[in-house]
Amino acid sequence: MALFAPGNRNKSSRHKKIYAAYEMAFTAVDFTAAFSFIVGSFLFFFPEYETAAIWFFVAGSVFFALKPTIRLAREIHYIALGEIDDVAEKLTI
Repeated sequence: MALFAPGNRNKSSRHKKIYAAYEMAFTAVDFTAAFSFIVGSFLFFFPEYETAAIWFFVAGSVFFALKPTIRLAREIHYIALGEIDDVAEKLTI
């Protein structure tokens, strides 16, 4: 199984469920990152909230860094699932 192959998500119903779960996590992280940057941007209009604004930008950056991590975790999950299917197939033969 190749990493990041578009067809991986359709290999089985289990693959489809895994894809959907990781996409929900990816979308939640995306929204949280965007929200953090928006809040941070508005806080920069007020000098007394500059430190809070910086922390919102740091948090947004961390969430953006999670995005590729989630995608990689999904692909590793696919590989683990594929190996289990291969082992089960060999045992039934």
